[in-house]
Formats: sequence, C-alpha cells, structure tokens
Amino acid sequence: METLYKPLEKSHGSGKLKIRPTVTVLLPAYNEAAIIADSLTILCDHMGTLNDKYQWDILIVNDGSKDETGRLADELAQSLPNISVHHNKVNQNLGGALRNGFKVAKGEYIVVLDIDLSFGPDHVEKLVDAAIDQDADIVIASPYMKGGKTTNIPFHRLLMSKVLNKIMRLTSGINIHSFTGMARAYKKEFLDTLNLKTSTYSINPEIIQKARIMRGRIVEVPGHLDWTLQLEYGENRTSSVSVFKGILNGLMSSFIFRPYGFFMMVGLLLLVASLYMIIWIFYHVYLIYPEIQASGDFFDDRFSEAVAAAYNKRPHAFLIGGFTFVTAILFLGLGFISLQKKRYFDELFHLNSNILKECRKAK
Repeated sequence: METLYKPLEKSHGSGKLKIRPTVTVLLPAYNEAAIIADSLTILCDHMGTLNDKYQWDILIVNDGSKDETGRLADELAQSLPNISVHHNKVNQNLGGALRNGFKVAKGEYIVVLDIDLSFGPDHVEKLVDAAIDQDADIVIASPYMKGGKTTNIPFHRLLMSKVLNKIMRLTSGINIHSFTGMARAYKKEFLDTLNLKTSTYSINPEIIQKARIMRGRIVEVPGHLDWTLQLEYGENRTSSVSVFKGILNGLMSSFIFRPYGFFMMVGLLLLVASLYMIIWIFYHVYLIYPEIQASGDFFDDRFSEAVAAAYNKRPHAFLIGGFTFVTAILFLGLGFISLQKKRYFDELFHLNSNILKECRKAK
C-alpha cells in the first residue's frame, strides 16, 4: 500500500504559496462484498484526477461484516493507491462505524460517501470546494434542494425520505433539506468537538443537531442520489435499512430536535378542542338561565340549576370537555418543562464541548 500522505507540496509558480488540503474519503461497509471492488476502482480512478488539487486517501470501515468484505478490502488496500482499512470486530451499525472512522481519519476534511456510490465520486470535489470556499464546518449533498435530483429511487423509499426530512426541517427550524443523507464533507477540527454518541442511523441528524448547538456553519449543495448500482446488486446485498426502522429513526430524530414542540402542539390542539366544548356549555347555560324558576332569588341558585339543565342535555360535553382541558394543560406543562431541559442541555453541551476543545489544544 502506498503512503497515505506525502509531504505538503508548495508551489511558487503564481507567486502565491499553494498547499493542497488533505482529504479523507470515508466509506462505511457492512456486507458489501458484491460491490466493494467495483466501487473502489471507480472511486480511486476519479480521485486520481484530483491529485493536483488534494492530498487524499480512502478509509474503509469494515463494520463487522459477515461476508468477504473485510478480506476484499484488505486486498484492495494492497493493490490500489492510498487506501487503508479499519476493522470493527463486531457490527456497530452506521453510527458506530462513522464514529470509529472519524477517529481514525487523518484528513483536514472528511468526506463520507455510501460505498455503493449512490452519490457519485464527483461529489467529493463539490463538497470539499464548498467547505473551503464558504468556510463551512459541514457541507451536505442534498438531492431535495433546488438543483438536486434523484434517479431510480423506489417510490416508497423516496416518499418516506422526503416526508421525514420535511418533518425534521419543520421541527428543527434549520433551513436545510437533507437531514438523513450521508454524503457530506466535514471539517475534522470541528467534527472532533461534537462528542457523538449515537450508534444507529440517527447519527446523521445527531450531527446536525449538535453542530447547531456549537454554532457550526452548515451548507447544502445540490446532490444527485442515484440508486442504479444499488438496485443492480440489491439481491446480493444485505446492508439495506428496513423501511420501518428508517421511519422510526427519522421520527425519533425529529422529536429530539425540538421535543417541546411536539408536546405544545398536542397541548394546543387539545386546548382548542376543550375550549370549543366549554364555550358551548357556557352558551347554553346563558340561554337556559332566564327560563329557570329557582326556589330562591340568588344568582348562584339559578346558575347552578341552569348548569344542571345543560348537563342533562349534553353530559358528554362536560365529561369530554373537562378531560380534554386537563389533558391539554398537562401537555403544555410537559412542553414548558422540556423546553427548559432542552436549553439546559444545549448550554451544558456547548460548555463541555468548548472545555474538551481547549483540553485537546493544551495537549
């Protein structure tokens, strides 16, 4: 295997000092024996055209594969340039594979791609250039923004992805279109401050959430999501995520962005419903009140009989209205409590991450 990084080259031909940035292309792989050779050959050929622009290497994280993925990756690392392999002894899911890859990667910029190249190799240059030009901490290749496109995506998968990403956009308040996509470029120095914990497919939304807390600059560029190769090898692959698991992870990620929003939304809807019934009760009490011939002339006697008459007419309005009102107050209370806890979490995470960053600098 060739040396991953050669000494930085400096050019004075144009009168300016030119230093090529270092880029690690990170490829998580679980049971990808059917496509790993073809994908790496295509990717290496493309990266070879960028030798004058970047110092690059490719890092494969074999996530405890049960097929020949690990052996093939090691063989390819010997025959193709600038490839290294990190082996997880057991499967740690996408989150674990990415977290281990982030630790091992040496580039100033880390570009994550699916090993099936559903986002083509040309995205590497597009993502890194955007990160450098816009001084971004994270750059996302989005097929759902203006200029992006999708090819050969099964309808149910595409619909699920669009709906979940739309929900996350609404609940998070972050103006990006792709929260779940994996094709991204990261500034490694910033990525190291995020202290990621998720071991599931929810790691991609987690990165966005924690990057926002850390005031990271997140940029989107149009991407092309193409499942042609994935569908071609689909019968021989076992790494696909189930639709149910994808929906569940997406909804949980949406909740984590703004948990108080969910509670308050439900609370407000219940409050509106309960107020409708309470207004109905008071309106009918108002209509019945003049007709009441109470045993006494006191207001409370006549009013109590008017309420009793309204109750006899529509008892379910009292029961459902009261229960709905109490439930609405409970949900609104949970919303305010979760809002307070979310703010505490954000402040503590920001403080701890900055302390961690300073400790690493001190070393």
